[in-house]
Amino acid sequence: LQTDAVFICISGVFGDEMKSVSVTEGDSITLNTDIKVQSKDMLLWMFGRQETRIAEIYNQNIFMYESNESFGDRLQMDNQTGSLTIRNIRTEHSGLYKLLILSNRENSYKRFSVIVYARLPVPVITANSSKCSSSGSLGQNCSLWCSVVNVSAVTLSWYKGNSLLSSISVSDLSISLSLPLEVEYQEKNTYSCVINNPIRNQTKHLNITQFCQTCAEVSEHFYFVSLISVCVLLLISSCVFYCCCRKCEQEKPEDKYYDN
Repeated sequence: LQTDAVFICISGVFGDEMKSVSVTEGDSITLNTDIKVQSKDMLLWMFGRQETRIAEIYNQNIFMYESNESFGDRLQMDNQTGSLTIRNIRTEHSGLYKLLILSNRENSYKRFSVIVYARLPVPVITANSSKCSSSGSLGQNCSLWCSVVNVSAVTLSWYKGNSLLSSISVSDLSISLSLPLEVEYQEKNTYSCVINNPIRNQTKHLNITQFCQTCAEVSEHFYFVSLISVCVLLLISSCVFYCCCRKCEQEKPEDKYYDN
């Protein structure tokens, strides 16, 4: 439904300071009015710099505007308070929300700055597979990378215990990030890679023994994998040979003997 109400030259409108709200994509938020709607009050919610109308209460009736199709059926307005709830919010819903309140008591407005952050991926740790240590002794380094793809407004960091080792940040662009790390073979320190934005974080802990192997360990692993592969192939070949032999025996004509 739409209302035909038009506001022309409203004087004596008072506003308060802007409230900032941060939320993760897919969650729901409620922009609270902190008032109780009276029977003759009019409340109008607007979105964006163009102040596009999205919802309104007048004479305790709720009107939802369809001028901004990106919201779909995500909007819900409380008829007691005029508070606006946005369900399953998306990044395109970031921006300025303005509430205009017209009543017999006074005219006022409230402003909300909403920032919607994309959900954070779990960082991926990889090792430089082209290098391995001949002995794995202390003093020799293992090269690692921590990576994330298609991220924006985040910081990617390496931690040693609770101490920050290095970090890299990206602002608005949706790009891929990678951060290197050098660790020693056989060391016992704990490392973790963390991606975070102002409201959330995701952590991937490093298992050094999983990623940093000596050349002997790599060769041993390759040997066992090769051995298992050969055994599987031999088993399959044996099964095929056995099945073929059985089939040949079943198809072989039986000998017939006749008495003279």
